[in-house]
Amino acid sequence: MFLLKICVKLNIFPVVSLTMKELQYLNKYFVKYKYSFLIGIITTIAAQIFSLFTPKLISDSFRAIEDYWGKNADPALIRTELLHNILLIIGTTLIAGFLTFLMRQTLIVMSRHIEYDLKNEVFRHYTVLSQNFYKQNRTGDLMNRISEDVGKVRMYVGPAVMYTINTAIRFAIVIIYMYNVSPLLTLYTLLPLPILSYAIFKLSSEINKRSTIFQQYLSKVSSFTQEIFSGIRVIKAYSLEDQHQKNMVDLSDESKQKSLSLAKVQSLFGPLMMALIGISNLVVIYFGGMMYIEGTIQSIGTIAEFILYVNMLTWPVASLGWVSSMVQEAEASQKRINEFLHIQPDIKNTNPGPTPISGQIAFNNVSYTYQDTNIEALHNISFTVNQGETLAILGKTGSGKSTILSLISRMYDVSSGTILIDNKPIENLNLNDLRDSIGIVPQDAFLFSDSIKNNIKFGKEDATDEQVINAAKLAVVHENIVNFKMQYETVLGERGITLSGGQKQRVSIARAIIKNPEILLLDDSLSAVDTETEEAILQNLLEITKGKTTIIVSHRVSSAKNADKIIILENGEVKQQGSHDQLVATEGYYKELYLKQLSEKEFSE
Repeated sequence: MFLLKICVKLNIFPVVSLTMKELQYLNKYFVKYKYSFLIGIITTIAAQIFSLFTPKLISDSFRAIEDYWGKNADPALIRTELLHNILLIIGTTLIAGFLTFLMRQTLIVMSRHIEYDLKNEVFRHYTVLSQNFYKQNRTGDLMNRISEDVGKVRMYVGPAVMYTINTAIRFAIVIIYMYNVSPLLTLYTLLPLPILSYAIFKLSSEINKRSTIFQQYLSKVSSFTQEIFSGIRVIKAYSLEDQHQKNMVDLSDESKQKSLSLAKVQSLFGPLMMALIGISNLVVIYFGGMMYIEGTIQSIGTIAEFILYVNMLTWPVASLGWVSSMVQEAEASQKRINEFLHIQPDIKNTNPGPTPISGQIAFNNVSYTYQDTNIEALHNISFTVNQGETLAILGKTGSGKSTILSLISRMYDVSSGTILIDNKPIENLNLNDLRDSIGIVPQDAFLFSDSIKNNIKFGKEDATDEQVINAAKLAVVHENIVNFKMQYETVLGERGITLSGGQKQRVSIARAIIKNPEILLLDDSLSAVDTETEEAILQNLLEITKGKTTIIVSHRVSSAKNADKIIILENGEVKQQGSHDQLVATEGYYKELYLKQLSEKEFSE
C-alpha cells in the first residue's frame, strides 16, 4: 500500500512525465483497483526473478565445459551437471511463463475494468450536461471521445502500464545481476542508454503533437459521417450524393495524411531500439573479449551470460518506443476527454431531497436569452396556471412558445425573473422530481430504434401491455399499430423512420400519456395529424388531463379553444390573454387566426 501511495503521489503510472497532467485524472482508478495493481507488480517481480535463472545457468554450464577441457574432469560429472542445468532452465522458464500469464491476466483485466468505468463516467457526465452543450458540440465528436479516445486511454492503463512495470523491474534486476558479475562490463553495456533516453524524449514529444491532431480529425470524420447517415433521405432527395462523396474523400484524405504523419514518427522507434541493442551486443563481445584476454574476467561463460542479459533487455527496450507512443496518444485522448469532464452543467440539482409536485405554474417577469445566438426569446413574461388548468399558447414561429416549455422542464434557467412551481422557485426543487412529474411531447417527435411497445413504455418502463395498448388508443394510434405485421413488436428505424410524421407524433403522445404526469406539455404535437384525428385526440385529452396541469403549444385554434386560458405571444412578449370566447370577441391575432382557419375548414367541407 505504501508503494501504491508513492506511485500516486509521483504519478508514475507508468513512467509518465510530470508534465502529463491530463493522465493524472486516471490515478483514482489505479487506487480503486489497487489490489489488482499490486498483485500485478508482485507477479511481475517473481516472473523476472525466475527468468533470470537462465543466463546464470548457461554461464555455469560454460564454466563446467571449460573445467572439463582445462582440468580433464570426469565427463559423467559434466553431463550430469549439464543435464541438471537444462532441467532447471526448463523448470524456471515454465514458472516464469506462468507468472507472466498471471501478470497479463491481472493488469490487462484491470485495464478493461478501468475502460468500463471511464466509459460509464463519460456517459453519465454527458447525460447531466445542459442543452447548450449539445448545441455547441457535434454528435460524432461526442461518440469519438467515448469510444476511440477511451480506447486509447485503455491502452495506457493496460499494455503501457504492464510493459512499463515489466521493463522497470527487469532493468533493475538485470543490472543488479550484471553488476555482481562484472561492474566494468556492465558500465560498457549501458553506454548506449543515454542516447536511447534522448531519442525517446524527442520522438515522444512529436508523437504527442501529431496524435492530438490525428484524434481531432477522427472526430471530424465521425461527425461528418453521422450527419450524412442521419440526413441520407434529404441528400438523396436533392441528388447530392456525388458532392458529399467528394467532401468525404477530401476529409478522409486529410485524416489519412495526419495518420501517415503520425505513423512515420512511430515507425522510427523499432529500428532505433534494435540498432542500440545491436550496438550493446557488439560492446559486450568486444570489451568482454578484451577483458577475458586480459584476465579481468575468468570465463567465456561471463560473456555469454552478458549477451543473454542484453538480449533479455531487447524487448523491454524495444517496447519503450511502443509504450511511449501509447502514453503520448493516451495523453492526447485523455486531454480531449477531460475537456468535457471538466465542463460543469448549467442546470444543477440544488435540492437532493424529495419535492412532490402538484402542478401550479407561475411566470413572474421572466426573460430568457439564448447564449449561443444572443437572441432574446422571452421578455418580461408573466402568467399563472393553477393546478388542473389547461393553458394554450399561440403565436407566430419564433415568438418563444417552445422556450416556455423548455424553461418549465428546466432545460434552461431564466435570464431574469422567476418561475414558481407550487409557489416555490423552480431552482429550489429536486430536478429529478420536477422532470419526473412532467410528460412532454416535443415538436419534433423523437423515437428510438426499438419496438413500438418499448417506445411507448419509455414513459413508464414497468407498464403492462394493457396499459401500453390503452395509451395508444387514447393517442388514436392503436389502429395503425395493429395493421403492422409485428404490431406492437414492430422495430422502428432510426429516429422512428418507419412511421409517418403523424404516427410518430401520436406514439410520442402515448408515451407521455402512459407516464400519467402531474404536468403535461404538448409542443405543437398535433401539427402532422389531420383535423379529424386531432379532434379525437383532443377529446381524449380532456378526460386524461382532468386534475392535471396542461400546457398546449399550437398554431391551431382547434387545439386551444377548450383551454381554460389562452395567451398570444409575439416577439417574446404576451400580446393577448384570456379565454377562447374573450379573444374571439377582441380584435387581434387570435381572432384573425380563428376566422382564417374557420373559413379554411368551411372551404374544405
